[in-house]
This record gives sequence, C-alpha cells and structure tokens, in this order.
Amino acid sequence: MSVRESILREMGLGPIWRLRDAPEAELPEVELPEVEVDAPPEHSTPKAAPSAAPDAAPRRLSSEMLSMAREANAATDATPASVPAASRENTARAGDLDWDALTQTIQSCRDCSLCEQRTQAVPGVGDRQADWLIVGEGPGAEEDARGEPFVGKAGKLLDAMLSAIGLARGENVYLTNAVKCRPPMNRPIDASELAACAPYLARQIALIKPRLIVVLGRPAAQALLNTDIRIASARGRCFDYHGIPVVVTYHPAYLLRNPLDKAKAWEDLCFARRQMRDRSSGNGDA
Repeated sequence: MSVRESILREMGLGPIWRLRDAPEAELPEVELPEVEVDAPPEHSTPKAAPSAAPDAAPRRLSSEMLSMAREANAATDATPASVPAASRENTARAGDLDWDALTQTIQSCRDCSLCEQRTQAVPGVGDRQADWLIVGEGPGAEEDARGEPFVGKAGKLLDAMLSAIGLARGENVYLTNAVKCRPPMNRPIDASELAACAPYLARQIALIKPRLIVVLGRPAAQALLNTDIRIASARGRCFDYHGIPVVVTYHPAYLLRNPLDKAKAWEDLCFARRQMRDRSSGNGDA
C-alpha cells in the first residue's frame, strides 16, 4: 500500500470516485468522509431552512457589497474594486508591505469591529510561494483560538479534500480567509468587514503569485471576484483575478451540514486540478 493510500484510508476515503474523461491514473478514486457536527459550524453563513438552495447566502451581504462596489472607484489594480473609502488608507498601507510587516499589520488591525471580540487575527498559513491558494470565508472558534485557518472539523475535511487531489497543507498550498478575524458567534460576515480585509487578501495574492486560486464559499467568492455570485451557477467555470484563474466551490463547513454536496465539491476540485494541469502544459512547465 502506497503512502498516499495509507493517508487516504486514515482519512476515511474509499475507492469509489472516478474522474470522467481523465487519462491520468494518479488521482485516487475517493469519497470525502462523513463528519458529524457536534459543535457550532465555523461557516459564516446563517442556518438555512431545509428547502433553501445549497448556495443560499444573506441577501443583505450581496446588496451591501454591490452598493459599495458602485461607490468605490479608488481601488488600485492589485486590489479588488470593492474597497470603500473607509478602507483606502488600509489599502495604501498594505500595498507595499513584505510578509512580516503584512502579518504584523493584520494582527494589529482595528479597521472594523471584528477586532473587539477576537482572540487574535488569523492571517494565513502555508507555502508563501505556493502554486495553489485556498481562500475561505473567515475564522471559526478554533481558528480564533489557535491563530491558524482551517484547524477545526471543516479543516479536517479540507485536508482530506486536498489529499484526494494529491495536495497537502503547507506543501505548495497556502490557506487564508477573506476575513482575518472571527465574526462573533460565527454570524454572517458583513460587507464592510470583507472590504476592510480586502487589501490584506490582495497583498497576500501579490506576494504569493499563485498559479490558481480556489475560493471556498459565496462570501469569499464575492469578496475576491467583486460580483454577486452563487456557488451553484459558478461551479465548473474558471474566473479571473488579475490574470490568475479562480475556481469556486462550497466551503467545507457547509459540506459538513450538507454531505450530499461533497460529490459536487469533489468535481470542482478535479476541475481545478485540470485547470492547473492545462496551465502548466500551456506554459511548458510540465
């Protein structure tokens, strides 16, 4: 048994998935593991009624973000265009920072009310020269306590998802969130909070120079792509962030509550893997 097979078996992955139209045999056929949720989910969207669409998100967030996008015309080319006037000083401050200065600035940031109840800010973790950038929504309780993104149950599921396509946390992968501080009680992320953190995310992207970005969850997708987007309609499409391809899928915390959509998330990761492979072939790197 190979090392990868041992890891996947430990994660509860079984040989039942098969990629469609994929000549490569190196990707294992897997099923993402079932995880029972016995604590409040770290996902930042509110609980939806059983009949709600899987990608439903607060209407308030979308309308506020669109309104702010119309009013914010001072964003730089390296920063998402939705940064409002209140964050322009923040944008200028983050624009030229190196990694150490950026991390310190994030940790001491008081540009929105999330700083008032946080234990600590959560800048990100991983390979700072990674080809793969994974962007979630915001820290949960465990992330707030430990200062690292994706360390709770959703993080365990994300690790399994990455393993399924041959990736590992910290190895050519960088993990971060659109918002760097935990919303109290994991409430929905406010548009102004996304905007306050947007310069930090933009600077992280500029420093990492990833070859592909995978966005987890609707608020994170809206923050990065500056558009009112639904996961269901965004799946299977390749978006663009200043020349970097962006693939959108469900947040792992959502998948814990909606395990039937794990199959869709697996398809999305396979799509992202193909995009990376095609990009490598096109550049003559592989």
